[in-house]
Amino acid sequence: MGFCVKCGTQAADGVGYCGSCGTPVAASSQTAAAGAPAPTAGAPSGGNAPAAAPAQAMTSNVAGLVAYVLGPVTGIFMLFVEPYKNDKFVRFHAFQSIFVSAAYLVVLFAWNGITSGLVYVSFGSVWGAVYFVWLMIRLAFLVLWLFLMYKAYNNQQFELPFIGPIARKQAG
Repeated sequence: MGFCVKCGTQAADGVGYCGSCGTPVAASSQTAAAGAPAPTAGAPSGGNAPAAAPAQAMTSNVAGLVAYVLGPVTGIFMLFVEPYKNDKFVRFHAFQSIFVSAAYLVVLFAWNGITSGLVYVSFGSVWGAVYFVWLMIRLAFLVLWLFLMYKAYNNQQFELPFIGPIARKQAG
């Protein structure tokens, strides 16, 4: 089994086209099977200069993990980068990363509004309890973020209860 040179998806032996992006994979499989070195893009036609190594695309599971690393920043980035914008697995994780980050912001703003009023009404006497609950909420989001990165790295398309179906629909 080989990998698609364009999107990095694993391709079965004897398949002519990548199932994810449609790139022909037969020529590269036959060349590798014959033992001949694959042609390198941008290799010099003459001289003694060493050939530059072609850039390797990340596999889908690594790209799905990267979509979560900086939340919406890497999520949006993965939606526009060439080999990954056509990969449904990566698109799903990118959209889910964006939506989880948006949910975190909604919780943040709602919590700030609630606690501001609560602390004001109680003259600051509940500040310790409010702060402890906020730390638990942030810890829960951190654990969720790490869990989603773990699932993406293990090639699992884990859907969160409300966010997952929306991300799946957006991914196509």
